[in-house]
Order: sequence, then structure tokens, then C-alpha cells
Amino acid sequence: MQIADIPRPSTTDNDILVRVYATTVNRTDCGYRAAKPFIVRLFSGLRKPRATVLGNEFAGRVESVGSVVTSFEVGDRVFGYCEGSFGAHAEYLSIPHDSPIAIMPSNLSYEEAAPGTEGAHYALAFITRGKISKGQHVLVNGATGAIGSAAVQLLKSVGADVTAVCHTENVALVKRLGADRVIDYATQDFTAGDDFYDVIIDAVGKSTFGRCKHLLKERGIYLSSDLGPYAQNLLLALLTPLLRGRRIVFPLPQQNAQIVAYLKELMETGKFTAVIDRRYSLDKIVEAYQYVESGRKVGNVVITVVEPT
Repeated sequence: MQIADIPRPSTTDNDILVRVYATTVNRTDCGYRAAKPFIVRLFSGLRKPRATVLGNEFAGRVESVGSVVTSFEVGDRVFGYCEGSFGAHAEYLSIPHDSPIAIMPSNLSYEEAAPGTEGAHYALAFITRGKISKGQHVLVNGATGAIGSAAVQLLKSVGADVTAVCHTENVALVKRLGADRVIDYATQDFTAGDDFYDVIIDAVGKSTFGRCKHLLKERGIYLSSDLGPYAQNLLLALLTPLLRGRRIVFPLPQQNAQIVAYLKELMETGKFTAVIDRRYSLDKIVEAYQYVESGRKVGNVVITVVEPT
């Protein structure tokens, strides 16, 4: 990762050009940068990366619109998500107008809106694929990452009963996010508990179905943000439903404008607030990557691309 001067991205009649004010560095960016796990190369490029400018979350102002674009106008404040195409770690981003993008929440700054999609859309995938509903008991392991902190809040927004697992220093934060109970993994192994859950969400991919299975109710579901050892979660997601008992469901997230619009509503009503750990200027983005890859971040790391005037 390095800073360089490159041409402004080109646009088509179907695109909007966004002046990026804020973006983030997250696990997705780091995974594509390092091609880890190796399977990422199937999407990012076998020998070298297809996308040389990373960045999948952004908030900014519409600079220009293509001739067929009617959903956005020059000057609109927008935020969104662009995994796959990437490009948000730059001053300008060209993106199709029907991508996962929406008008920004009116009550938020660019830096507050930018981290509102990556972790949250994965958290929504957990809720949707797990068919989580009001009154269900859900455990979230890794409740302070971008995915986990979003998951706690989004689970509460649908009426779930949430037990969150985090480190001692973050217990107060997780309680503020709405968790009904908090397990401090520094003093207690959550897999040694005697409570039972309808759903277990491993938002950091540090546990396994085998370690958690006994905590699930008879038809309980285990979901993870990681493939697991030897990519076992993919295989078990195919096999365990055949046994008609406790099972793994693999949360394949969707990327569309409706999801971003839904997150916007939650952010405007205060039901979801993206947790921000640190802020860096664009010229310090290498330091931001190093910090995220250290595994110590809480919530999100925001990059200020340009200070709003």
C-alpha cells in the first residue's frame, strides 16, 4: 500500500462520480490486499490484484452524473459500499448509479456515515440467513469489531435477546450498544457456559461449530464471518442441514441499494451507530492498514480523505 497520483476515474452514462470525503480500512480491504485466505485470489486476482485502489466504504458528494442517471444529482451527499470494484481509497470514485449507495443520513457527518455499510451489511446477512426474530436468544462472539458491534445493535432492532462476548476493557461499550448480557472472555470461556441459544454468531471467526455446538438449542444455528479451519464451514453448511439438528448456515451477504437505504433509516433513527475506533488522514493510510491488521481495532477505522468546508 502506498500513496500515488493517478488519473481521475472515467465515468459512463450510467455512473456517478463521487468526491470522497471519508472512507474506511476494514477486514475486507486487508483480506484483498494480502490475498488471505488464499481463496481470496479467486476474486482479487491469481497473480496480482485486479483492483489496485482498494476501499469499499465511502461517504462523499456527487461531483457529476451520467446522462441516464436520475436517482442522484450533483451536490448530493451520498454513502455506500463497493466491494469487488473497490476504489474508495482515493479522492474520486466512479460507481454505477444503481450500486449499494444512498443519500447520506441527514444527521451524520461524512466520517460518521462512511463506516455504516461494510460491517453492518455482514451483520444483516447473519440476521437474514439465520432467520433471527423477536425473542430469540443470540450470542455474538467478537461483539466489538465492525461486524460484531453492528450485529449487537441490529439484533436489538429486531427484538432479539443478545449475549455479547468481548474483552474486559470493552464491556461498557457493548452494554451501551444494547447487549442484554456480556461475557468477558478474559475471565470466562463462553463455550464453557450452560446457557442455550437459538443462534450463535462468530463475528471474528475465532471459534468453531464443534466448540459451540453444545450451546445451541435442538434446531440451533451457527454462523461465522470466517471459512473456519480448512474451510470447514462451507462443507458443514452443506452437510449439517441434512442431519435435521443443530447446523451451520453460511451467511452470503447481498449488496444492493435497498440494504443501504435500510441502514440509512436505522442510522437516522438512532437504532444503529457505527462505532469508530481511530481516524487517520489519507496520507497515513499505511499506518491505518497496519493497525487494522494488528487485530486490535474496536469497531471501525476511518480515513479522512478531505476535510469538509
